[in-house]
Amino acid sequence: MDWKAGVKTRTAKEAKQDLNLIQSTKEIADIKITSANFLPKELFIGKITLLYDALREYLESIALTHGYKIYNHECYTPFLKEVLHLPREADLFDKLRKVRNAINYYGRKVSKEEAENILKDLVYLIGIFKKKLKK
Repeated sequence: MDWKAGVKTRTAKEAKQDLNLIQSTKEIADIKITSANFLPKELFIGKITLLYDALREYLESIALTHGYKIYNHECYTPFLKEVLHLPREADLFDKLRKVRNAINYYGRKVSKEEAENILKDLVYLIGIFKKKLKK
């Protein structure tokens, strides 16, 4: 899917900048990060899920600041590539999205070592997008 296709099919559409919604999604992301940090290392699947959700909340906030509402996770990849011009981050997000979907919907098991890499990638992207929201 490319960005134009997402807008055409209305999985992404133009939206008014709603400062309350932007603030709320950032706060929810922060709560999910705090929750993930309280989990012990053995509960890495829970950490992955919470951090992915936090990442998506930040992406929603960023999309809203750019005047868009995105209605599915897949559409964030072309948003990152074509609107924000962040191809590397877009590809990494898409990889993480697929892993999270495999865990949540298909019961994919993740090793401790793989989980450590996934968590590092999630923290990396969260840091990048959190900074984008502060600008």
